[in-house]
Amino acid sequence: MTGKNLASYGKMLLRRRLLDCSEEETRFARCLSTLDLIALGVGSTLGAGVYVLAGEVAREKAGPAIVLCFLIAALSSVLAGLCYAEFGARVPKTGSAYLYSYVTVGEIWAFITGWNLILSYVIGTASVARAWSSTFDNLVEQKISSFFKASMSIKVEGVLAEYPDIFALVLVLLLTGLLAFGVSESALVNKIFTGVNLVVLGFVIISGFVKGNVHNWNLTVEDFLNSTNMNTTEAIEKSFGSGGFAPFGFTGILSGAATCFYAFVGFDCIATTSEEAKSPQRSIPIGIVASLLICFFAYFGVSAALTLMMPYFKLNTQSPLPEAFSYVGWGPARYIVAVGSLCALSTSLLGSMFPMPRVIYAMAEDGLLFRVLSRMSKRTKTPLLATIVSGIVAALMAFLFELAALVDLMSIGTLLAYSLVAVCVLILRYQPGTLSTPRYSEKMVDVSGEKTAMTEVDSADEFATETVPLKEKFTMRLLLVPNCDLPTKTSGTIVYVTTAIICTLFTVLCCILSVKGSAVMAMEPLWVALCMVLFLLSVACTVIIWRQPESKESLTFKVPFLPLLPLLSIFVNVYLMMQLDMGTWVRFAVWMAIGFVIYFAYGIWNSTEAQKMSTKKYESALRAKTPIYRGEDSELEG
Repeated sequence: MTGKNLASYGKMLLRRRLLDCSEEETRFARCLSTLDLIALGVGSTLGAGVYVLAGEVAREKAGPAIVLCFLIAALSSVLAGLCYAEFGARVPKTGSAYLYSYVTVGEIWAFITGWNLILSYVIGTASVARAWSSTFDNLVEQKISSFFKASMSIKVEGVLAEYPDIFALVLVLLLTGLLAFGVSESALVNKIFTGVNLVVLGFVIISGFVKGNVHNWNLTVEDFLNSTNMNTTEAIEKSFGSGGFAPFGFTGILSGAATCFYAFVGFDCIATTSEEAKSPQRSIPIGIVASLLICFFAYFGVSAALTLMMPYFKLNTQSPLPEAFSYVGWGPARYIVAVGSLCALSTSLLGSMFPMPRVIYAMAEDGLLFRVLSRMSKRTKTPLLATIVSGIVAALMAFLFELAALVDLMSIGTLLAYSLVAVCVLILRYQPGTLSTPRYSEKMVDVSGEKTAMTEVDSADEFATETVPLKEKFTMRLLLVPNCDLPTKTSGTIVYVTTAIICTLFTVLCCILSVKGSAVMAMEPLWVALCMVLFLLSVACTVIIWRQPESKESLTFKVPFLPLLPLLSIFVNVYLMMQLDMGTWVRFAVWMAIGFVIYFAYGIWNSTEAQKMSTKKYESALRAKTPIYRGEDSELEG
């Protein structure tokens, strides 16, 4: 392959989609209010974890300081949530992080994002369905599982489940039918279950503060000696920490926060409703921020109540709330908790299933997946075929597979999407033009011998016109001292390249902290020096980005404190990705290999942007009356 063809192929991988926001028409039904979006975000985020996770983290990692774990995790999640909120205000189209990547960093990154989101939603749906089935089975004293193990057991360990979960299969198929039937009906069901879940959590929080004992937040060694069989301080500290509010210290709080971070995953489903919200540019930012706040207060309140009701070292990691109510003498309250848990699982399941067909639809409509999947129902105005196909795949996974080993794959897909959205926000805020069309007018003027263009700047109060260089000659001085107050092509390129560099630095730094974290903590000179160099280079890149002129484009919501907040979000997400084990990364590589086969065999040649590019090339060649030979340029093939 020649250098020219290689460059042409690279352009194909990084071609970006221009948004056409001039048309108000959409194939979806605009029927979702701001309240619907908040309920969808809360329902998908506030799942069964609120009933289980608090006990596990408090017992094994943080003790009563779990409230700080949720605070740190919520702040980390808000970083990603603010980035999604800005894109929701900027891009009123279905597709979430997939589309955000497509319009900013190019087609190959968009496909990677969308492909991993599909995996995350499918595994999330299947795992929540099995959790629902297991929770219901526990309520009826394992009669369902005992029956299926006796009559339909499967003897393939590590791959398939112990028995085919017909209950989970039917549940997913029923909700698939609900989603195919219509969005407004699904939103109503979601609001009902979310409301019941919040009422139950309110009962838990109030009960905890009524029956709680502040002494449980300041336990001493004597309390452990009186309540356990251990008789030495060393044994107690090894198992239960040193007592007090933070028995496992600051390290335990950070470890617990990393686990609690995943409790806030799910709000991104709001971003897939852009074409179904009545007022997406207003409702989506409000929905994301409000749902994260509600979820934080729920997690914070439940974890505080739980650790006040009984000593953290006595918590049951599998069912902490029923045990806590039994401990304070309110045993029958376990049935109220069970109802709330089932409602939480139902809304979490709906929240996993809702965005899945919409991402598939968006990718199929753009031609990156098979276009047949973009068919819409004229009556319900939902992506019917994508909903049915994704529902059947998720149902079969829930029916047959042991999902414990696959759940970590959800984390990679979600964290990768969060990182790319933060990167996109960072890049776009320093670019000239808009996502739809360049903002340069056709009128050219000559100022001091330099070509300039009249740049239109939207403002909430007035319409301003300023003169900006179309193309500046790059000099080192421009890294810290730009020539004007508005972004140019050169300043935009500086931010683009610098962002790529800082992401690479973050990845290397997080790898070192993950693999050699103990050496860094032990202050070994080599690893400490390497981390310091990477940190200082990252600071230098941050300063360069900060010095570039920012776009004055008017949006209903903007991420504050650029470039710090998006960069902090990227670092947190990359660090959490590096904490996943090697087996998870191997499975991720297999999934990506399957995706790349589809993309390079079908998507790259059949995408809408490829067809547009091909059409423009042929039209240009015809106008110039020059012959086109197949194979001369890979962009013209097909």
